[in-house]
Amino acid sequence: MNILNLFKVSLRAIASNKMRSFLSMLGIIIGVAAVIIMMAIGQGSKESIRAELSTMGTNLLTIRPGADMRGGVRQDPSAMQTLKMADYERIVREKKYVTKVSPEVTSSGQAIYGNNNTTTTIYGEAPEYLDIRLWTIEEGDCFNEEDIRKAAKKVVIGATVVKELFGEGADPIGKTIRFKSIPLQVIGVLKSKGYNSWGMDQDNVMIAPYTTVMKRIAAQTWFSNIICSAVSEEMSDAAIEELTQILRDNHKIKEGMTDDFNIRSQAEMMETMTSTMDTVTLILVVAAAFSLLVAGIGIMNIMLVSVTERTKEIGLRMAVGATGPVISLQFLIESVLISLTGGLLGIIVGCSASEWAVPAFGIPSSVPAWSIYVSFLVCVLLGILFGYIPAQKAANMDPIEAIRHE
Repeated sequence: MNILNLFKVSLRAIASNKMRSFLSMLGIIIGVAAVIIMMAIGQGSKESIRAELSTMGTNLLTIRPGADMRGGVRQDPSAMQTLKMADYERIVREKKYVTKVSPEVTSSGQAIYGNNNTTTTIYGEAPEYLDIRLWTIEEGDCFNEEDIRKAAKKVVIGATVVKELFGEGADPIGKTIRFKSIPLQVIGVLKSKGYNSWGMDQDNVMIAPYTTVMKRIAAQTWFSNIICSAVSEEMSDAAIEELTQILRDNHKIKEGMTDDFNIRSQAEMMETMTSTMDTVTLILVVAAAFSLLVAGIGIMNIMLVSVTERTKEIGLRMAVGATGPVISLQFLIESVLISLTGGLLGIIVGCSASEWAVPAFGIPSSVPAWSIYVSFLVCVLLGILFGYIPAQKAANMDPIEAIRHE
């Protein structure tokens, strides 16, 4: 009996028990769809995080104060005062692998205009900060170096601050708001960025000259951070080495001593987040894959029942010349067809859900092409693996006993 005839016989056997065959496929459909959806969510989340971090600049470098030990107690890095004006000036003067630099001082509090107020964060920065963080001025203008020297009471605000203080669609340019009792003239409005992947409103922000925030608002002489942009993403490591050497020299840190600062690159953050998402995705996929194992056991159970029901048919086939391997191949083909059909339907369901249903809940989703090929291959292997025992049981039957079976 040739392969084509075996396929015809197997298809007839499956078609003669439509409901039972469909129920056998249902476990595969659910399992494959679940695996594809989990992979799509994991891939979509990674792409969303990468896109989010890219909006901050792929060559972004952040210098933060390092934690220190005092009296045997490790201090909070935010309380450290290791980044000073001399560090910023020396970086600007000696940088080779860094294009733009901005010192950063932050303060949170209430911004007030008339009877309206909102809680926000003000960032004291240099004019280069907007280029480093890829911010765009939608209305008005940004402060300049002259404003830095004078610690001018000027501020650029985000779209959320505009809406909360002035109302939707209002023009805030030229108006004066108060932040911690300090009057600040609005000279620009930032283009809206919306919420990021962590649920933070990127438009709830105010940006002023760093000297203004240091002297008039925060009353401090040190920086919270120093933000830099490397020449390119590929040169980030060279830029980190350069910045490390400059700061170690400036802070008189001897060989073998621990740095009192930390430098993080955006590429490092991307790698960390990607690694985390890969781990989460793997856990989700393994959990979903257990349903495939259960579905495979279901197929084996149904095939064993089928072999028992068709014992006389098997005996007659053997009596007219069908060999054990041919009988075994027939049942393997049936098992693979059930598994493969269920897998194809599962792929359709999984891709459809990932394309329309999952995004409807606000979850990023992107089906990787390789997940479809892997699902197809797994279904074939499941059909062979769980169809082998029933196929062997059929092949090893005694034809005389099989024909006598009632």
